[in-house]
Amino acid sequence: MTDSNAPSTRCFIESADVAWESPDKGITRQILGYDDQLMLVRVRFEQGAVGMLHNHPHRQVSYVESGSFEVEIGGKKQVLAKGDCFFIPPDVRHGALALEAGCLIDVFAPARESFLEGT
Repeated sequence: MTDSNAPSTRCFIESADVAWESPDKGITRQILGYDDQLMLVRVRFEQGAVGMLHNHPHRQVSYVESGSFEVEIGGKKQVLAKGDCFFIPPDVRHGALALEAGCLIDVFAPARESFLEGT
């Protein structure tokens, strides 16, 4: 998983040096620091953008940096805003709807290798 130009090989990462990618309509993400065990990703949502329901074997904790989101975890929904946080255990179905434009800071353990395919 290691690439000499990847953020994981650097101790200091300036976001201006890391490309944004667009995994879904209205969503862009920036994969910042990571190694095999941990990954931090910044995800921007346009208002109305949907992070589709899905699940994965990784633990995830997400911080709402800006905006507001209706977050669904394991069939339960809650509206969260700037400064709030949510935790997703492994293999639990989850998703988010951006009620207004905003940004989530996602942390995964272990790292989401699928995010690195093609980098």
